[in-house]
Amino acid sequence: MATKLKPLKGSAKEQKIKVQSSELAKSKSHIVVEIIEYVTNSVVCKTIIKKSTGNISVMSFDSGEGLTEKTSPFDTFAQIIEGKANIVIDKVSHLLQTGMGIVIPAHSSNYIKPNGRFKMILTLIKSGYE
Repeated sequence: MATKLKPLKGSAKEQKIKVQSSELAKSKSHIVVEIIEYVTNSVVCKTIIKKSTGNISVMSFDSGEGLTEKTSPFDTFAQIIEGKANIVIDKVSHLLQTGMGIVIPAHSSNYIKPNGRFKMILTLIKSGYE
């Protein structure tokens, strides 16, 4: 999943996605919002679990950062764990705040518009599409 993510194009700065691919330790509790930190001018993506049937990642977005429009062949659940974000699905904008989530349907165009710093969890489910 992380290799398909593309940051929004910046006019004056090169935007980057920093991918941290090691999974979290199993059988150990975590404070979810502390799993990942903000990095200046960047989107950071850390894998929590990666399996052939889907994966869970946590992401942080610095102020002004977002993701370009894309589609996925799978349903994706996005949950905001800190801050707020505009998630646009099929040209309809949804403002999500801390604790809110939304299912992005398979094959729907979607992107994330910057709305200050925020963190979110993305859960991609691949099973059920055989």
